[in-house]
Amino acid sequence: MTEIIDLSQEIYEGMPVYKDLPQVKMSIHNSHEEWNGIKNPKTQTPAVHKLELGEHTGTHVDAINHMEIQHLGKSIDKMPLSMFYTEGICLDFSHKTLKELIEPQEIQEACEKEGLEIKGGDTVLLYTDHYRKHFDTKDWSHGPGISSAAARWLGEKKIAAFGVETMSPGVSGVSNRKVHHICGELNFTHYENMINLHLLIGRGRFRFIGFPLKIRGGTGSPVRAVAIFEK
Repeated sequence: MTEIIDLSQEIYEGMPVYKDLPQVKMSIHNSHEEWNGIKNPKTQTPAVHKLELGEHTGTHVDAINHMEIQHLGKSIDKMPLSMFYTEGICLDFSHKTLKELIEPQEIQEACEKEGLEIKGGDTVLLYTDHYRKHFDTKDWSHGPGISSAAARWLGEKKIAAFGVETMSPGVSGVSNRKVHHICGELNFTHYENMINLHLLIGRGRFRFIGFPLKIRGGTGSPVRAVAIFEK
């Protein structure tokens, strides 16, 4: 039996987005009443929605060209699909507090606690419980994140990506910009705004899938990320 765990936020108008990124707007573009020729309907039933949103909305993956100016051309549509279809592990950092950094030694200790090894090509998910504690509150943008040293440590293990529940992979104003630069330098990426990571703790390895939209020249894309366990 296959168990699929959804790791992606809903996308909806008014949802939290990072700093000055585009707000999500959603409206009815075509209604069934319009298609059926009903004049002056009392209600509108959506047949087609119009969406306006940024590439970095909700649960999403960053393209390499997002990381720093010299990576021009390394857009989401050019990245190999194998980066988004990997083996995955999830490590427990739910004890971390707001704006606290996760360091390399702590990642190693979390692996040892779970009896897991980070392998080349893996996606490493970092559970902090920040989503369940703080989503859409004043502290949502103040989550824990990895240090620049931890980003380099992960990149040197040749992982495909890591993923976080927070709006940014590092701590904003502390490590976040440098974490992005290191991802670009070492050619790996990260997912942000993940959910349900608590359902993966203590369960070992799984199949991770987080395919992006094929956006020409895109700097990132929303994804429907999932963890798959084969029983």
